[in-house]
Amino acid sequence: MNQSQKHIDRKRLVILGGGISGMGAAMLGAQKGYDVFLSDGGDLGSAFAKALQKHSITYESGGHSMDKILDASLVVKSPGIPDTAAMILKIKSEGIEVISEIEFASRFTEENIIAVTGANGKTTVTSLIDHILNVAELDHTTGGNIGKSFAQQVFEGESENRLLEVSSFQLDGITSFKPHIAIILNITPDHLDRYDYKFENYVASKMRITMNQDENDYLIYNIDDIAITDAIEKLDIKAQLIPFSMERELKTGACLLDNNIHINTHNSVFTMPTEKLSIKGKHNTANAMAASTASKLLQIRKETIRQSLTSFEGVEHRLENVLKINKVQYINDSKATNVNATYYALDTMEQPTVWIVGGVDKGNNYSELYSLVNRNVKAIVCLGEDNSKIVEAFGNCVEQMVETSSMEDAVRVAYKLAQAGDNVLLSPACASFDLFKNYEDRGRQFKNAVRGL
Repeated sequence: MNQSQKHIDRKRLVILGGGISGMGAAMLGAQKGYDVFLSDGGDLGSAFAKALQKHSITYESGGHSMDKILDASLVVKSPGIPDTAAMILKIKSEGIEVISEIEFASRFTEENIIAVTGANGKTTVTSLIDHILNVAELDHTTGGNIGKSFAQQVFEGESENRLLEVSSFQLDGITSFKPHIAIILNITPDHLDRYDYKFENYVASKMRITMNQDENDYLIYNIDDIAITDAIEKLDIKAQLIPFSMERELKTGACLLDNNIHINTHNSVFTMPTEKLSIKGKHNTANAMAASTASKLLQIRKETIRQSLTSFEGVEHRLENVLKINKVQYINDSKATNVNATYYALDTMEQPTVWIVGGVDKGNNYSELYSLVNRNVKAIVCLGEDNSKIVEAFGNCVEQMVETSSMEDAVRVAYKLAQAGDNVLLSPACASFDLFKNYEDRGRQFKNAVRGL
């Protein structure tokens, strides 16, 4: 029996990475009759270890035992492990299939999948659709790149609809994952360090969301985004194309008409005044368009969609108003881990702004922020281990720039620089891993520091 045949005949599942997605895949694998082994190169949290023990799943942490890993018939890897990692290349060279957790979960469900991707806005759109589905009392689960993993959802039981936020890293590991409704919000340079610093590789990764769709499925996409429209022209997409636009009038799809969101699908029209949206800013109008279009395709009543769009409260760490102190508004936008997300944030600032920026640079081009910084930013507080690129980019744009290396220090400096009527905005444009566990940790530390002023 050759090596690849051995892998087909047995059901030994190896999970690489013990995070939320790995735990979900491990429990689902055990439920479906696999002999499961989980291997985590770092420290496995005590709660995760207890969950694995409860389900009698064998595991290791603090390193990888290649002999045990290469005994797999199937490997599910964490989105954080790149395809170029030596371990992954070795596994694939042995003829063992390596997939992502969303691909693994999708093999055990025929349910309706709504999947949202994009460089920016995907958490807001996923959360907004979730809110609409809750108001409509539609049977669904929500998760993926946020909240519960897809595998965890499938493990816990059936549901008519699976709403998922999906990242490019998750899409890289799919072969048959097939959403009924796929949404691509935008594609701007992000995570280029994982894609050989080639934007076209990142675009190709995002477009995988539609690769298995057929003519009964829908692709909702931003027709204003040149990267998306160019990709659509080159690809043989089978899904029904539903565009949305902030810039042009569309006969089919979603657009702006006389300050109203106007959506026409299947000869049925939905309208909603933009002034009644609970979340403000041009980018959020586009987000509302995408979420409303998906909800309309799910045949949710128009009045329910309108009601939901007026009552949605937004997402933590995304332009989140924290406190107003001495007439200065403190805003937490820690989720802005790339330049494009920060562009949206700076564009919504209507008062002079003290901007807290910095972290792990992922190949950022800051030049597109110059006009907004010149217009809206009065002072910059750098927050990172290495602020040289930010200092070089914006040193001539503002009169005051201060370097800091802790959140408490950054907030104290911003407090001194701000005057009544100003904003203090944390919108880092960078990943958080130099000083924080993740963007959530960074955002919570910001809120705690503000509350401690």
